[in-house]
Amino acid sequence: MAVAEPENAPRRRADAIRNQEAIVEAATEVLAEQGTAVDVREIARRSGVGMGTLYRHFPKKEDLIRTVLRQDFSKWAESARQAAIGAEDPWAALTGFYEQALTGYARHRVIVENFALTWSDPDLEGIQQLRLVIEELRAGAADLLRPGVTTEDLLLLLVSLGHAVQLTDECRPLMWNRLLRISLDGLRADHGEPLPVAHRSRSK
Repeated sequence: MAVAEPENAPRRRADAIRNQEAIVEAATEVLAEQGTAVDVREIARRSGVGMGTLYRHFPKKEDLIRTVLRQDFSKWAESARQAAIGAEDPWAALTGFYEQALTGYARHRVIVENFALTWSDPDLEGIQQLRLVIEELRAGAADLLRPGVTTEDLLLLLVSLGHAVQLTDECRPLMWNRLLRISLDGLRADHGEPLPVAHRSRSK
């Protein structure tokens, strides 16, 4: 015979959902400001829950960071895609994508710290979204790009420019925008010389 749930069980479940949402919301805010070195006690304080509640939902700090990364990479990719699809021509779409992505990158410490480590992770939903967006933009601008430019080239360029954001944004804001223009100019089809071959590392 099944044991009936207490009448307050649905309320407990609703409270648990609200607590988890509050934790993720607070973590998103704090990680954007302070990066992964943040003390989880600050996340608990801002979310209005106790440390025990936080650890019940996220036993490890890494679990919470990955949840925030998955969510924010998805939002970041979608925001960049929306900026790009509103452009009138393929080159403006590609340029708009990089501008939007790097502007968001500059404002979000956890993305700055983790993008270079996670860009090749096939399991990270947001990275997959970025790949799809970049592939779509590359295909649309194929006639304007120099021969041989791949989706991986464009994604790695985003990682590289992200490092420039990290290095220069506090001391020389928007310096990365100059590097973006230089980089995009090098991608144009009027540069006809073949690109170097990127060899894969040998497996040991």
